[in-house]
Amino acid sequence: LKVGVLGAGHLGKIHLRLLNESEKYNLIGFHDADSSNGKKVSDEFGYSYFENLDDLIHAVDVIDIVTPTLSHYECAKRAIEKGKHIFIEKPITHTIEEAKSLLALEKEYGVKGQVGHVERFNPAFTAVKNAIKEPMFIESHRLAEFNPRGTDVPVVLDLMIHDIDAILSVVKSEVKQINASGVSVISQSPDIANARIEFVNGCVANLTASRISLKNMRKSRFFQKDAYISVD
Repeated sequence: LKVGVLGAGHLGKIHLRLLNESEKYNLIGFHDADSSNGKKVSDEFGYSYFENLDDLIHAVDVIDIVTPTLSHYECAKRAIEKGKHIFIEKPITHTIEEAKSLLALEKEYGVKGQVGHVERFNPAFTAVKNAIKEPMFIESHRLAEFNPRGTDVPVVLDLMIHDIDAILSVVKSEVKQINASGVSVISQSPDIANARIEFVNGCVANLTASRISLKNMRKSRFFQKDAYISVD
């Protein structure tokens, strides 16, 4: 498959490198809204830079969207309407309405979409996933040092979303109730948040996420009748 990347920031350069090394994809090139940055990345790494976004979309089968979250929807919509499959970094969009709109567009145009919830494939999580059966209490901490790169969205969409996705993949029950609180300390949106998710089957998940901590921590604990499982 021929693939093109939108966005050549910190994450975008990682995507470009991995796609370039992959035997499954043929990296055609990339587009970045900042032409000076685009030309700099092209000169440094040798990837083809497309100044015109539509030219890149036309040249590929798949568009990999690694732009700031607020632009995800418009970029994805533009690619889907040209009949292109998309990979989109998390969070999928800034609002639920935009996400539902993209799902509808994917069905309408018959294309595939994937969101970059990479923690599903974290070796620590995959090693124990099959052992997690009917957990009754889950506790998760995802703490990170401050980095202004993710502050265009709240910490729930920046960090906690990984744990929400992982928990929903192992708890086979509908959500009954959510109680949450968050505080904005440095940025204009919540930088630290806690959520308590109650499921219909009685399972309770308590999640904490922070992007203003002194050290990084990613730890989840699963309590069930026959086991205590810790993922670090």
